[in-house]
Amino acid sequence: MKKYKLPTIFWLLVVIFIVIVSYFIIPSSESIKRALFPIIAILGFIFLLLGITLIFLTIKRKIKGKLKIFLLLTGIAAICPLVFSILHNLFYALGIIGKNIIIIKYVMEFLHIASFIIALVVSPVGFLVGAIGSIVLFIKNKKKPLKKNQ
Repeated sequence: MKKYKLPTIFWLLVVIFIVIVSYFIIPSSESIKRALFPIIAILGFIFLLLGITLIFLTIKRKIKGKLKIFLLLTGIAAICPLVFSILHNLFYALGIIGKNIIIIKYVMEFLHIASFIIALVVSPVGFLVGAIGSIVLFIKNKKKPLKKNQ
């Protein structure tokens, strides 16, 4: 395994993140958004797989210090939108099913709102923090050659 796979996967994650965020932020017609949605869905799945791979490689290569924390944050933040979107829908459905039991209704309401906020706000912010921190440390470490186990 080449020692440069980890930075390549990291940069692919950053590029895909920019494309996905651009899809949602840049205003365009509904027909263009619908036409591009299958591509964005595929990129979202690739984003998830790359996040899992980044976590795996970060742990496997025994990277230490702040770089490890930032890379793990980046990888986890790439996985969180899918996981918490599923949890959001699950908690919403459980809240509907348990609507006659007041405590269940309110607990599920809180959990589905919290999951929604984590999926759409906390995860992208976490990704940005992890990515920016990793970029800074990659640049800082570029002056020093990577060791063979990194």
